Amino acid sequence: MNTSSNPLKITEVALRDAHQSLLATRMKTEDMLPIAEKLDAVGFFSLEAWGGATFDTCIRFLNEDPWERARQLKKKIPNTPLQMLLRGQNCVGYRHYADDIVERFVKQSYEVGIEIFRIFDALNDLRNIEVAIKTAKKCGGTVEGCISYTVSPLHNIDLYIQMARELVDMGSDILCIKDMAGLLTPQMTGPLIRELKKAINIPIHLHTHSTTGLAGMNIQCAIEEGLDMVDTAISSLSMGTSHFPTECVVAALQGTPRDTGLDLNALEEISDYFEEVRKHYAQFESNFIGVDINILKSQIPGGMISNMENQLREQNALDKMDEVLEEVPRVRKDLGYPPLVTPTSQIVGSQATLNVLTGERYKIITKETRECVLGKYGKLPGEIDPELLEKVSKDQKVIDCRPADLLVPEWDTVVEEAGEAAKTDEDRLTYAMFPKVALKFFETRGKPLPETESAPAPTPAAAPASAQAAPAPAPAAGGSAVYTVTVNGRPYSVQVGTGGGIPAAAQPATPAPAAPAAAPAPSSNGSNKSVVSPLPGSVFALKCKVGDQVNEGDTVMVLESMKMETEVHTPFSGTVNSILVQEGASVQTGDELVLIS
Repeated sequence: MNTSSNPLKITEVALRDAHQSLLATRMKTEDMLPIAEKLDAVGFFSLEAWGGATFDTCIRFLNEDPWERARQLKKKIPNTPLQMLLRGQNCVGYRHYADDIVERFVKQSYEVGIEIFRIFDALNDLRNIEVAIKTAKKCGGTVEGCISYTVSPLHNIDLYIQMARELVDMGSDILCIKDMAGLLTPQMTGPLIRELKKAINIPIHLHTHSTTGLAGMNIQCAIEEGLDMVDTAISSLSMGTSHFPTECVVAALQGTPRDTGLDLNALEEISDYFEEVRKHYAQFESNFIGVDINILKSQIPGGMISNMENQLREQNALDKMDEVLEEVPRVRKDLGYPPLVTPTSQIVGSQATLNVLTGERYKIITKETRECVLGKYGKLPGEIDPELLEKVSKDQKVIDCRPADLLVPEWDTVVEEAGEAAKTDEDRLTYAMFPKVALKFFETRGKPLPETESAPAPTPAAAPASAQAAPAPAPAAGGSAVYTVTVNGRPYSVQVGTGGGIPAAAQPATPAPAAPAAAPAPSSNGSNKSVVSPLPGSVFALKCKVGDQVNEGDTVMVLESMKMETEVHTPFSGTVNSILVQEGASVQTGDELVLIS
């Protein structure tokens, strides 16, 4: 047991991973700034405030500039280092970017106030983080090289020690154990930290989620073996799929050689603030707010669970959640046991969802699943299922080099494509990450969002529950009208009698039950045959035009769903007679997309 006077350092994750895990990353910058100075005064080792899904969510849902968020936070937090989560060669996106984009992204992140870069690769292919590490070091940033912790027949302490030594050799200042799904157990945590401490001479930082209920015990085991830093979440944004409460760790260590030195009274004030903020994001709350030991089997990280719920809810198939959770480990095994963290968690989770909803495994294979199998995300830890490999590869070769070695420099192309819509290099980097979403954001930036797009912002002080009624619709049958009333961000349907009768009790507004959507069959439309949407999503790209001759199996369209791209193939040959949707349009399962004669 470590008994030296060595205060445990705390990284507070309220500004990033806590609300990413609990509230679908929807917290607005305006809800962070009023408490920023008090966060700065606590004495945290760092504040995780950027990266991960925050970048995507800012431009996709919140109509906020993520670069400006970092800049504003740093202005309010001058004393505590701001920390970000960087996906190596993926930056904050879902594909590999050329080295020139990665270098520019890291440099610009440092310029807007990011000082600590937690850099990981979803496959633990360390070739994919070399450029990011070198660039962050060159800028003057602190690098936390990551091990993405997972459990499989292939992963063990010896492998993690080997990775840790490689990360030290690459220039990491700190080693992070990234337990994104909460898979660590006390039996594993103690020996892992103990052996890593023997093998390397840089500080070790533990990132673990509370999903399985083991986080507190794991943190204690790690502390006893000399852990240097730990991620925690302020109590009002803790537990569930989030992290162990900051206050609990601080209280537990008071008066010991590992005393954090943090003030519980100051933390209580911060917790009270976020307790009120959280109420206004109730509509984004995950149903996973307690403990789910089954995650030890599915291995789904905290930030993915709420997204998967939303995917199934859009399909009116939330009752299929258990089936999807059972399918996830099967897909993971087929793909060679990748750790489940962005983007592999999305790839595996989305593919598992499609397998369940279509009723046939790999009837629809996302573009990202195909590219993962083909080595375009890096080297998978184990062997790929032979049938899946044959189905995906066909005449394509599986690559074994660093994926970015096959990419040509992208910056000049980005500048040209973004054009005048991008006003600055920050805009151009935003476009590089998410081209179509960025262009829409550039158009709406600075304009108020429709209320349905994001939760209403609370006031800095404690605010009472707010209620807002939608405009009254026409009276329903029987002399009543149905209103939608929003209370603290959660919609309720209220039926009000127009003739003095007693209104029905308020009930949470939920869609009418519907059978889960399976992949629909093509339909006839007069003399034409219809290619229909196999799933809900948006039209990412058109791959045909009116008058084109197409053959059975040709790709006619690409849909974006669950942040993944899915090709739509025509089930018959003929001439494209009509295209019924435009790029960017939202579609549902069974919607007609293309007519072929």
